[in-house]
Amino acid sequence: MRKKIVAGNWKMNKTFSEAEDLLFDIADILKENRPSGVEVLVCPPAIYLELAADIAQENEFSCGAQNLSEHESGAYTGEISASMIASTGAKYVIIGHSERRTYFNEKDTLLAVKISQALKHDLIPVYCCGEVLAEREANSHFEIVGEQIKKALFHLTPDEFAKIVVAYEPVWAIGTGRTASPAQAQEMHAFIRKVLAEKFGVEAANDTSILYGGSCNAANARELFANEDVDGGLIGGASLKAEDFIKIASSF
Repeated sequence: MRKKIVAGNWKMNKTFSEAEDLLFDIADILKENRPSGVEVLVCPPAIYLELAADIAQENEFSCGAQNLSEHESGAYTGEISASMIASTGAKYVIIGHSERRTYFNEKDTLLAVKISQALKHDLIPVYCCGEVLAEREANSHFEIVGEQIKKALFHLTPDEFAKIVVAYEPVWAIGTGRTASPAQAQEMHAFIRKVLAEKFGVEAANDTSILYGGSCNAANARELFANEDVDGGLIGGASLKAEDFIKIASSF
């Protein structure tokens, strides 16, 4: 049975003291209001991973990184490897976020390597896929997302694939205040599950958590999460406020 997951992607925000305060605020709220059957995941900047992992472990939520290097180790100044992330106690890593694709020109073939690196070190990849506005308006969004899934995930064995979490990002709805309608979100999530089923089988596809990641917030989360194939959210700005973030996690 697939997990319900609400993941907070902090992106490049918060100083050390601000990050510490936010982590403890999340922990405190969870002590009083822990969503039943939902995994709460925070993904802070890498420099705070050990801090976050320690607080998460003590307070029964999860921690993940926002990116990782495709390389195992070596002369790659500024990069962070999967083994480094795992050594902090983090359990997850976001791979292929639309901002990495856009600003750092990450392609699906590279992301496939990153996914394999994550799995090698027992990290759970949260693989992001999604279309930009022009692709949606050209009615090519299914083709685009289907290819992103195939190129990045179809090299995996069934056992490896069983560890994958997918996040659908309608790129036109990230940070814009626009949100895919619940019907649009469900349509794409169902399509992604169908593509996965064609490769890995219906049971494996039905066991895969598929998160929605496009301007999900405390006001619209309940309607989005009510969809059959939406298993939670990859939350951006709203994850920077503890009360809003846990309210989203409580929206099932």
